[in-house]
Amino acid sequence: MSVQFYVGLHQPADAQHFELCCISINRVRRRKKPVAGRVLVDSGAFTELNLYGGYRHGVEDYAAELFRLHTAGVVDIAAAVAQDYMCEPFMLAKTGLTILDHQRLTIERYDALNAELDRLFNGKCPFPVMPVLQGYAPTDYVRHVALYGDRLTHGMWVGVGSVCKSNGDPEAIVEVLSAIHRVRSDLLLHGFGVKQTALMHPGVRELLATADSMAWSFAARKQGRDGNSWHEAKAFAVRVQAAASRAVEAWQMPLPLWRIAA
Repeated sequence: MSVQFYVGLHQPADAQHFELCCISINRVRRRKKPVAGRVLVDSGAFTELNLYGGYRHGVEDYAAELFRLHTAGVVDIAAAVAQDYMCEPFMLAKTGLTILDHQRLTIERYDALNAELDRLFNGKCPFPVMPVLQGYAPTDYVRHVALYGDRLTHGMWVGVGSVCKSNGDPEAIVEVLSAIHRVRSDLLLHGFGVKQTALMHPGVRELLATADSMAWSFAARKQGRDGNSWHEAKAFAVRVQAAASRAVEAWQMPLPLWRIAA
């Protein structure tokens, strides 16, 4: 499978240089000037939970802003990511909650956002809301799929959260994606913050339909360059898309850990 890449951007104006991009709702909130290209609107989950331990803006506020961005022609929304709750240990420490709590809250926010957008658009929201599967171990993600139930329709575009923690170990990402694939092979999975290193792995490329990343910004700053330059983003996007589009060599999905242990 060729992975479609949405480059993460700090500055909405830089979207004119890309066909597909991912921009946080926090970067386009109250913006009036149109943003070029197709945009995956991120809920800003990492920033919100990491800095504030929760969302400063409720579902109604998020939905109202999405409604405004669409109806005013500011953003061509490819999808709006639901307000999910990451499940890394340091995130759980910030909220004081459990993985199961974060999974429950993620679904509650997904349901609430859909309901509010349906109300605002009179039952005909013109863009999809992307549900997010959350967890830490592969079994957590399988449980979250079950908790979503029939909300996850056939062939749905679904985000996989908290995988960027494993960019240095692509096999760990493959384990999570494989676990989801075994129970719902029809889903089109999106990887948040997946770096070039991970996309070089044939299993990651086979199991993901789409991905986004802002790794270019961190790399540029670390190497003494401009972490806000769209030129850096463009060079990174070209490299990642080349890796993501590379033909997947012979690859076999790993056995689940319980099979190996048996």
